[in-house]
Amino acid sequence: MSEAKPQGTMFGHPKGLFLLFTTELWERFSYYAMRAILVLYLVDKVQSDQAGGGLGWTEADALSLYGTFTGLVYLTPLIGGWLADNVLGQRKAIYIGGFLMAAGQFALAAPHSWMPGLETTMFYIGLGTLILGNGLFKPNISTMVGDLYPAGDHRRDGAFTIFYMGINIGAALSGFIVAWAYTSFGHEVVIDGQSVFINNWQAGFFCAGVGMIISLIIQFFFAQKLLGDIGTVPAAKLEQSKNAAEGNTRKEPLTKVERDRIKVIMVMGLFTIIFWAGFEQAGGLMNLFTNNFTDRMIGSWEVPTTYFQSLNAIFIVVFAPVIASIWIKLGKNEPNSPIKFALGLFLLAVGFLFMMGAVLEMGGDASVKSSMWWLVGAYFFHTMGELCLSPIGLSMVTKLAPLRIASLMMGAWFLFIAAANKIGGLVGSLIGHGGAVEEQLANAMAIFAGIAITATISAIILYLMSDKLVDWMHGAESKHDTEEQALEEEIAVTAEHEAIKR
Repeated sequence: MSEAKPQGTMFGHPKGLFLLFTTELWERFSYYAMRAILVLYLVDKVQSDQAGGGLGWTEADALSLYGTFTGLVYLTPLIGGWLADNVLGQRKAIYIGGFLMAAGQFALAAPHSWMPGLETTMFYIGLGTLILGNGLFKPNISTMVGDLYPAGDHRRDGAFTIFYMGINIGAALSGFIVAWAYTSFGHEVVIDGQSVFINNWQAGFFCAGVGMIISLIIQFFFAQKLLGDIGTVPAAKLEQSKNAAEGNTRKEPLTKVERDRIKVIMVMGLFTIIFWAGFEQAGGLMNLFTNNFTDRMIGSWEVPTTYFQSLNAIFIVVFAPVIASIWIKLGKNEPNSPIKFALGLFLLAVGFLFMMGAVLEMGGDASVKSSMWWLVGAYFFHTMGELCLSPIGLSMVTKLAPLRIASLMMGAWFLFIAAANKIGGLVGSLIGHGGAVEEQLANAMAIFAGIAITATISAIILYLMSDKLVDWMHGAESKHDTEEQALEEEIAVTAEHEAIKR
């Protein structure tokens, strides 16, 4: 981080904040547009010599790969963050990462007719390039938001709130725009005497690539003017040089208090695996259920499957301030962090009760479609659970981790989330390898019920452990001076988590 700071403000914040807001909005649009159609593309068995069609994978294989992909999305930022801190600097890491992500999206968008017989190979190249680019981009754009403000600047909390709005606007737009792309550029063909509409998934990936290019162009043309030298020098190198000059190189052993606090992080990490393994069914199993088993008709118009992928982002924008206000209004009765975490797990279970209701409505008959309102209810309760649990996880690490190993503990937290995504993919893959539709429905019911039961039992266990966990925190949960200060901090914590999670 350089001492040279950018000039100029807008609405009381540095103009660079709104540059990063816009850059991240389009990058998150790109990522979530691709994520919304990834599984749908893999399982689409209709292939065409023209544009469109999928790879024809089984649902189980597609969901397993989806879990691997989303797991690596959380794992590679550990490497990308280290490279930015020690070698590249944040700005250069963002440029390289953004370029790789755009290249990955366009590789996925390459029509099958361009590479007969090599469709799957090109898919893996695109996905791998996308993962590497994400690792460089994801951890560094959020860090630069904090670098806009000097230590102790009260505007920093509000800045993350603004930034997280950009994240969720991009995520919300993605489901709608990618649906327009793959349907508008699709076409009808006659197969065995029947007219079949082929979705142009490549157009969707191309749309995602365009979003990434827009993000890069904005950053390239305005970064130096609005950010100054922020992110141009590897931060850790400067910090290490400063510590060496001051002779501050000793490594102190962990105290008992620090060890207890680390135990809390580890315990909460195990429960966060359970939550995210269930929550991430949204882009996998629930996405397939929406596509195959849900009545999406409103009059004569069929709601595109990917529209439902935007519900989480919309609900977050609307309800994050509401949830934060509720905690503050409770005052002395506000639950402690482990209990909030347990509540998040319980709300996840409630969401899957709605998914069980959707299956029960079908009565085992695959020709009967379930109401889309079951899905809306599931996504709503999952988002409420996320708002109870996710900000707490980030806050826990920042409050409890010893300062000298804070980055290591945050890395460990990312590992928990990476493991959760992979486990979530494996759980979703239990729907089966292309068996009878009725069998898939029965398997889906078992998966939804299993997650609901596991989340409920986990919530009860965590609730019973909460007092002990609070003891191990050794007073880390502090009270606030004013209701306004507490509300501002609660929303800001949610914003910082969204910056990391998304």
